[in-house]
Amino acid sequence: MRTTATHQELESLLRDDVPHGDLTTEALGIGAAPGVMQFAARDRMVLALAEDAAALIELAGCGVELLAASGTVLEQGAPILRAQGSAAGLLRGWKVAQTLIEIWSGVATEAEAIVRAARAVRPGIAIACTRKNVPGTKQFAVAAVKAGGAVMHRLGLSETILVFPEHRAFLGDTPLADVAERLRRAAPEKRLVIEVTGIEQAVAAAVAGFDVIQAEKFPPGDIEALVRRIGAMAALRTRPIIAAAGGVNAHNAAAYAAAGADLLVTSAPYLARPCDVQVRIVRAPAAA
Repeated sequence: MRTTATHQELESLLRDDVPHGDLTTEALGIGAAPGVMQFAARDRMVLALAEDAAALIELAGCGVELLAASGTVLEQGAPILRAQGSAAGLLRGWKVAQTLIEIWSGVATEAEAIVRAARAVRPGIAIACTRKNVPGTKQFAVAAVKAGGAVMHRLGLSETILVFPEHRAFLGDTPLADVAERLRRAAPEKRLVIEVTGIEQAVAAAVAGFDVIQAEKFPPGDIEALVRRIGAMAALRTRPIIAAAGGVNAHNAAAYAAAGADLLVTSAPYLARPCDVQVRIVRAPAAA
């Protein structure tokens, strides 16, 4: 069973929730009682981080049977996992594991909704999620995005080149062609991406030789106009990729795909409502 987090990271999550023991369970004197815990989907959801949740419950001292893998589309009532162990172990791992699945399945479910809407119009179009996840949770965010069928746009500033208007504020009147040439000399193996806020900026960036034009907050009609404009530019050595970014979500993804965008860039999944995981914990029947 492959997890996203390491053994030590999962232990840290448990320690954060149960730093000095479970006071309620200890006070009731029920810790040694045998029990069974079951997780199930309360509504339709795309499952994420199930393997981590199962490993976390195992760290709490229980045996776990994982019944569905991350990336699976679950319908209402579908089982996720079944665990057996002492009441102390089950109650220790319960909420952290449940919350892990609920939060990141929400991200996966929203990512899948965007992918599904866009590909209904344009099969094969890529949906890329930005790095605007909650700081410190990148490994979980990446796993959830992948579970939903999307890809990552950028994992961080170290591995990709993306020129924002905020970078150009420090470049003065340097022509875009010179900016592109400087970047190619410094990082010859990288694609050059630039964010633009208008059609004329996008055309200028295409002429300058940028590989990807990231159209920030363009309405679908402007994306369509840009695709036509660049498609008619016979002098271009190569046609740049057109990425629609800013405000892309499940409600407008189809419109952006129909407009001709090659790639949709979005942060919307990170704002998704968590999914609802139903948990049942019962005392195990006494052995015959």
